[in-house]
Amino acid sequence: MTDVKNSRKEPTWLGKSLAGALLGLLLAFILMAFFAWYGPGGIDARDKVQFNMWMIPLLWLSIFSLTYLFNSSKQAWLILGGLNMVLYSLFYILRGGL
Repeated sequence: MTDVKNSRKEPTWLGKSLAGALLGLLLAFILMAFFAWYGPGGIDARDKVQFNMWMIPLLWLSIFSLTYLFNSSKQAWLILGGLNMVLYSLFYILRGGL
């Protein structure tokens, strides 16, 4: 006897991997942009550029690894994409874009 639910289950690792690679990198960029502009010392803080540069891969790989906890690749794309849209919009507004 076969289970109908299990026979329709498809692997979602490719979609999750692409979401983590593309949207995760964009999310790491915007998180570091918030830290760079609004963190201690502001954008002109001494040695902050080097710290930001080294933190991006750590954030990106952390986000990338967490994408496999989503139930589906669609959910990963929607949540990471939504987070990116909200954070980039907020950053644009805070920087005087409107």
